[in-house]
Amino acid sequence: MKRLGLNRVMRSAFGFGMAAILLLAGSASAASYKYWRVGAATDATTHPVAGIAMMGGGDDLDEAFRWLCNKGTGGDFLVLRAHGKDDYNPYVNGLCKVNSVATLLIPSRKAANDPKVVAIIRAAEVIFISGGDQARYVNWWKGTPVQEAINAHVAAGKPLGGTSAGLAVQGEFAYGALGDKPHDKDLRSSDVLANPYLDRVTLVRGFLKVPQLENLLTDSHFAKRDRMGRTLGFLARILQDGWSSSPREVAIDEKSAVLLEPDGTATVVGTGRGAYMIRPTGVPAMCERGKRLTFTNVTVLHVAAGHTLNLGEWTASGAVSYSLSVDAGMVTSTQADGSLY
Repeated sequence: MKRLGLNRVMRSAFGFGMAAILLLAGSASAASYKYWRVGAATDATTHPVAGIAMMGGGDDLDEAFRWLCNKGTGGDFLVLRAHGKDDYNPYVNGLCKVNSVATLLIPSRKAANDPKVVAIIRAAEVIFISGGDQARYVNWWKGTPVQEAINAHVAAGKPLGGTSAGLAVQGEFAYGALGDKPHDKDLRSSDVLANPYLDRVTLVRGFLKVPQLENLLTDSHFAKRDRMGRTLGFLARILQDGWSSSPREVAIDEKSAVLLEPDGTATVVGTGRGAYMIRPTGVPAMCERGKRLTFTNVTVLHVAAGHTLNLGEWTASGAVSYSLSVDAGMVTSTQADGSLY
């Protein structure tokens, strides 16, 4: 997320009155929820329009947030976090015309079972899941009323957004990062290609139920952090473990976003390298613990900003189409320059 200067934060605060910034907590316990709010103290009732903002991380994209706010038709914008503070409140409040912007911090399963937390989520017109560590979302929110409330929000036709870790949990399948330790570096493609059953390769499914994102893996920071190799390992695992016979992935680079409409059509925006639609054409020839991956003919559509895609038809305008193959952990591309991206 972009850092907000003090002057911008103070302008937003004084523009709405310091009394409009609220901090509530479920209890004095560190495991309780926290709630910061800017704008109107009482909720509005509007008629939001469905849509999914899939953001790849890095600097926040004004265009993507405005799109998400417009879907909320002037209602209440809620940021969900498991760690951090209210950095998004002045940013969104200064960018959009909304009734309020609030951040709800849910840092434990205890907090995720608090009826007040669920009531706050259910009252929002727009929900945005921030970046961070998706293991916290899975460990603390999965199987709780928070998970149910987010899914009910989407099922009611209200807009949902997410960036980085918040994007990673939008698809039916996700890299849960459950095996990561606090000081671990990013899971590298080379590690997954060498052993798709590495202990850190923890995949989860069924956290969120988002129309058009069924049977789909979502990932962020894609080209920037060289995640293509690990994606191929994830897709091979989903096939090998019998979770799906035809999994797909939408991976989004930093400073890029995919703005998805309910009919499955979407626009790619931003200044990053855009989106990658990835689909295997067969099963892996070798996907076993301790052995290098072999997995051939995986198709890729690279969709740059300004172009559109259709998840239902799995097509894209202006896309660069190529295929990738993995032979004993080494990835090759059919692109003329051999690029994976």
